[in-house]
Amino acid sequence: MIMLAEDDVLYQICEGEEGLLNVMQEGAIHISMSTISPDTSRDLSEKHRHKNQHYLSSPVFGRPNAAAEAKLYICTSGEDTIKQKVKSILELLGQAVYDFGTDPGAANVVKLAGNFMIMASMETMAEAFTLAEKQGLDREQVANFFGETVFNAPIYKNYGTLIAKKQYQPVGFKSSLGFKDARLASKMALDAEMPAPLLSLVYNRLLSALAKGNNDSDWVEGIAGGVSNDAGI
Repeated sequence: MIMLAEDDVLYQICEGEEGLLNVMQEGAIHISMSTISPDTSRDLSEKHRHKNQHYLSSPVFGRPNAAAEAKLYICTSGEDTIKQKVKSILELLGQAVYDFGTDPGAANVVKLAGNFMIMASMETMAEAFTLAEKQGLDREQVANFFGETVFNAPIYKNYGTLIAKKQYQPVGFKSSLGFKDARLASKMALDAEMPAPLLSLVYNRLLSALAKGNNDSDWVEGIAGGVSNDAGI
């Protein structure tokens, strides 16, 4: 069971003389919880298959506190028999496990699409709360109102609180990792010939954070902080 930040790093762990592909026994299962390209999962799945091993995509949704409380949402895709074998393990780590079929890359598509939706939501909230602040309102009061009424959902309540308070510490997810996910999602859109103007916006928002040397800042700050800076507050 592996969760790493980059496709290249996962390849380094899997390939080479002492990589997983050469040291895992036949029949062993590699559960990949990394947020990576769907094509990377498909490639590694095929390479494990040639070694008579198994690969299962199992990326997760949830910040570190959710992981500590076993409240992750876990997406899976790959061989049905392997999903059944590891089901009890995954259920110990999260509050729900969702099956997206046998394509090893499918769960990664869902993960990248979901992270894009989170980034887009952060941009929306940051702009709305900053607009309220520029008009003389208390941005926290506005955030609380929306979080308790028409946007009563975990993303809007949890991230909304951080954005409203401009609370960017402790870092739960780095801007550099958020940019990596935006980059992978952008490549998926490009490969599918699908225009994605909102995805381009958050991609550039996080690219700007990295260009300013804020790689290790929280991605909330990378997006919401950029909105505040543009507004002069």
